[in-house]
Order: sequence, then structure tokens, then C-alpha cells
Amino acid sequence: MRRGLKFAMPVAMAMSVMAAPAVAHADTVWLCRPGASPNPCKSSLKTTVRTEGKAAKVVKPKAVKKPKFDCFYVYPTVSEQPNVVANLDIDPAEVSIAQQQAARFSQVCKVYAPIYRQITLRAILGGAGQVTPEERELGYSDVLAAWQEYRAANAGRGFILIGHSQGSGVLKRLIREQIEPDPVARQEMVSALITGSSVAVPKGKTVGGDFSQIPICTRPKQTGCIISYATFSQTPPENSLFGRVRFVPGGPLQEGVEYEAACTNPAALKGGSAELDTILRTTPVPGLLGGAASILWGGKVPSAKTDWLKPSSRYKGKCVTSNGANVLRVKGIGDARKLTGSPNPTWGLHLVDINIVLGDLIDVVRSQQKAYSAR
Repeated sequence: MRRGLKFAMPVAMAMSVMAAPAVAHADTVWLCRPGASPNPCKSSLKTTVRTEGKAAKVVKPKAVKKPKFDCFYVYPTVSEQPNVVANLDIDPAEVSIAQQQAARFSQVCKVYAPIYRQITLRAILGGAGQVTPEERELGYSDVLAAWQEYRAANAGRGFILIGHSQGSGVLKRLIREQIEPDPVARQEMVSALITGSSVAVPKGKTVGGDFSQIPICTRPKQTGCIISYATFSQTPPENSLFGRVRFVPGGPLQEGVEYEAACTNPAALKGGSAELDTILRTTPVPGLLGGAASILWGGKVPSAKTDWLKPSSRYKGKCVTSNGANVLRVKGIGDARKLTGSPNPTWGLHLVDINIVLGDLIDVVRSQQKAYSAR
């Protein structure tokens, strides 16, 4: 992938799944679920920890033996199939992203992840024709069917929703249509991680906009709330794809209300700046996204012999409003490697939205689970 690669604006459309005519859904295909073999959402947790000026060490975090909670994960745009809409095959791209983003959450929950007929990278790049409302509906119908299957088999269990990019767009609609109107589901939602996609709230408020009842998280032990952010290492361009609210006719936003994209720093939910707990998966990312990762890191992606790595480069983050966008601004500490918006500056650090704060997300979820159990 060349540094000058330009991704077209349809990516923003792919992340915002609006209501469309109902279509038939296929039987659920599970990418990850308890007991499945193989299961890309469950693997070794051995982690190489590197610190400047010290010898590297290997640690093995403890995985919860009998999780009392579940995580329902919807992956981002990764399919490189040559169509507008992906089929239900489990390709290397889906396996890789589940390992990158979801597998670490096996420390705190049982992970469920359905395959869905997402809008493909080819379509987002503008090389597969116009996306119709009916095609856009297919992915949501798959996730909805999987959600209903999951809930029927796991009534009464607390759950965490995890999404990124297009997956977050699907989950936003699922929350609006299936969870907010259902008092039981709303009560059993420990939290929702809606990352790499803008969740709109009225300026200065924590509820309203995309969700009428579920607020943005503002403290570590708060439950039933939303964590949402988009990461940038530089000032977001005026045409940045994330950190901004776009009014869509027929959507949940009201005309005349001033909205902003929610920004919740997983390392400092109460606000301010904090060091980020970055955890990277060391297996190479296949295809186009692997090339984009090289751009982001300015060369070879950090790696180690273990499945996971805490790199020697450390970063801090703070939610800021910059050039009209509300984002999690990431800055290097000391001699940390410079991170570059990839595949171009309009995306910011979208490719590592989850991993740049993965340790913090797990800590927050663990804290929320304890508060939920105490409640």
C-alpha cells in the first residue's frame, strides 16, 4: 500500500447503518463462541513487555476461569472479497481482526462474535459499485439474528458490547432498536464499547443524540453506559472521517440541536490526560490493512515471539476538541515511535483505536463488572 492511497468517503456510510426495508437473514455463522474450535477470540495471553533501558520480560495474565459475563463483538470493515457485500465465509481477515481486537477480552468474559454480510473494503474504496439500502441492511440483519440467538441462550447474564468502525455502526442501531426499548436488556448491559465511530451527544451533555436513555461513561465503576472515542496523533483534518457528527435525515438526531462526537478516554474516564496501556497482537495483519499498519507505524510493525506485546514506545491520551472534531489525542512519551494517520490523515489512528488503549479497556470492563455484581 502506498502512502498516498486515498480511501473514499463511503466508509462513513458503512459505519452508519440506518433503517432499511427488512430482508431475510441467513443462519448465524459464528466467528467466535465458547466451545468453538478453532476460536480466534481465545488464545494464549503471554505478553512480552518492553521498557526503555530495561531487559524485556514475558508475563502471562490470568484468564478468568468461569466468566460470569459475556462480550458480544462486531468486527470492523476488513473483508477483501471482490463484492459490495461479503458472504458468510470466515476468511483470514476476520480471523486476524478477532485475534487483534477481541481475543484479549477472554480475560474478563466469554466472547461471542458473529460473521455478518458487511460492506467490503472494495466497496468502501469505490471499486465495487453503488451500495443499495437493501445491501446495507444485510449485515444488520445477520447481527440482529445472532444477537437474538445469543440472548435466547443466555438469559439473565450481564453482557458487554464491543464494536469498531462498521461494527460500531451496527451496534449503535442494535442498541437503539433492541436494547434501549427493552428494560431487561438495558439493565443487563454492563457497558458498550462503541469505538472508531462517532456517538452523538448534545454539546456539554452525556445523554441524548444517538441514544435517548443510555449515557456516556464518565467514571470507572459506572455501568449501563457507553465508551466511545476516535484516536488521532495530529490535528484532525477538516474532512476527517471520525470525531465529527454528521446529520442524516431520518436518523435519531434533531435539527437545530448542536451535537458533538462523544469522547471517553478509557485511561481517564473522569477527564484529563493519562498514560495509555497499549497492547498489540504480534501476528501480521493480512492484506490491505497490513500495508496500512506499516504506514501508521512508519515501517515495521512492533513484534515479539509471544502472541502479545507491550511495546517500549509509550503514549498518553486526552480528549480534546481540535479543528471542530472531538477526539482522543494521542502523543508519544519520550522517544516513542511517531504514529501517522493511516492510510491517510483523515483516518487518524483508526487502525489501532482498540489496541492503543486495550489494557485500559480491559481494566475498565473489569471494574464495571465488579460494580455490576455489587449492584
